[in-house]
Amino acid sequence: MKRALVLLVLGSAVLLVAVDRTLTPLTPVRAAGASVYGAVESAFATATRAFGGQDRLRELERENAALRARLLSSGTRSVARAGVPDGHRGVAAHVVGFGRGQSVTIDAGVSSGVARDVTVLSTDGLVGKVTWAGPATASVSLITDAASSIGARMSGSGELGVVTGVPGEGLRLSLFDPNAPIEVGDEVVTLGSAGGRPYVAGVPIGTVAVVEGEAGAATRTALVRPAARLSALGLVAVIVPPPGK
Repeated sequence: MKRALVLLVLGSAVLLVAVDRTLTPLTPVRAAGASVYGAVESAFATATRAFGGQDRLRELERENAALRARLLSSGTRSVARAGVPDGHRGVAAHVVGFGRGQSVTIDAGVSSGVARDVTVLSTDGLVGKVTWAGPATASVSLITDAASSIGARMSGSGELGVVTGVPGEGLRLSLFDPNAPIEVGDEVVTLGSAGGRPYVAGVPIGTVAVVEGEAGAATRTALVRPAARLSALGLVAVIVPPPGK
């Protein structure tokens, strides 16, 4: 009986994903019945982890607990360096699906304090921002999305610029000063937004992989390799504001 129920949940989840990706987006459906859609996605993730065996489930639970603990201390590099505003907290979540374009679905939503336009990161660096939040799930736009634009700072020199998503290539950094020094291997971090939304300050975005053009040109740009492993996301942290903010 339990096996039949799990297979039914898996089948329903696969059908929803297929419709969302190939026929028509489920955004209206999510708006009207987000709790149902979210429950199916969460159940699908839970069933998938269950099929992986009890050992894998226990491992994920340990990782989840460890991530939560690191979020409350200085153990997580990206969180420790981030300028998290007072009252904000970290909510741990699993990536449970991939949406259209450069986006993912996580198994934490409004019931956990998750809201639109808040920072999502991994233990390695910036992942993206929340663009939609339902009761139990949320959609996250990755930093490599073409519409992504992030205020940035060079970790060493302090030079300011903007990082934009370049699908298929990663990220492109445009520095405000065309004469600013920049080298391969330089680290780029978030500049931060007012009130920490959508991005808190000091989170690693990535490292310079290719310097484009010469100093003194009209613009000073470089390709940046993301710090977070965006193609292999598992556990992430969502920086959520205090209630009512």
